[in-house]
Amino acid sequence: MSQIQRDKCAAFTKLHKGPGAFVIPNPWDVGSAKYLAALGFKALATTSAGAAWAMGRADNQVGRAAMLAHIALMAGASDLPFNADFENCFSDTVEGVGESVALCVKTGVAGLSIEDAAGRKDTPFYDIDVAVARVKVARRAIDATGMPVLLTARSEVVLGQHPGGLKEALKRITAYADAGGDVLFVPGLRSLADMKAVIDAAAPKPVNIILSGPGFSVRQIEDIGGRRISVGSSLARAAFGGFLRAAREIAAHGTFEEFAKGEPFADINGFFARKT
Repeated sequence: MSQIQRDKCAAFTKLHKGPGAFVIPNPWDVGSAKYLAALGFKALATTSAGAAWAMGRADNQVGRAAMLAHIALMAGASDLPFNADFENCFSDTVEGVGESVALCVKTGVAGLSIEDAAGRKDTPFYDIDVAVARVKVARRAIDATGMPVLLTARSEVVLGQHPGGLKEALKRITAYADAGGDVLFVPGLRSLADMKAVIDAAAPKPVNIILSGPGFSVRQIEDIGGRRISVGSSLARAAFGGFLRAAREIAAHGTFEEFAKGEPFADINGFFARKT
């Protein structure tokens, strides 16, 4: 494994130590990654949903091999540290988690996530003991590579409407922090009070806050002690939104008014001409 990856890991770790918060946007392809890097962001992250849509699939329906190929492509798209949205590590077994994590580290990432969503209607979440064991295995797999990749431990129980709600999430992220998670993450939080509760429970370890719509600012997240802000599939949704509005207009009305809202060809092409 390369010194380049090691340097990216060091830079990524430093960002999580503050001061303040940093935004880690989620591109879905190489072009969007390059543009975000040029805008001055300090780190980037994949989005499993955005990657899936670009492949013509639904979120959580991309296999491990295809996702690893996507992550490797994205990790090499810029000089910035890249964090991998690695879903449930593509395995129900702890042995499979370890194998998947080791493969993910080889893609060149500076960080990767593991989540406790099992992806089944009858059992949407792994039991907490199982989930903790999975975090421990992911931690050991990273350590065995010798590469200081950050492990983000995600609890999906708020987003997935677990009956225990936020209380269950706080219990889980505390256990995940003890099990070796470097960064904690609870998607689905809707208020600053809930975000602060997660941040306080995880302290002194940093928390990733996802902002997928209007209503909050970087400053507000900084003020409650947040360190990392991601946007999930929101940039991909914004891009698909523009595309779909234009395509639907053509299909329904035979007009092309939405094209006026597009970025000028010369600006987009000129940017990529400079990059290549």
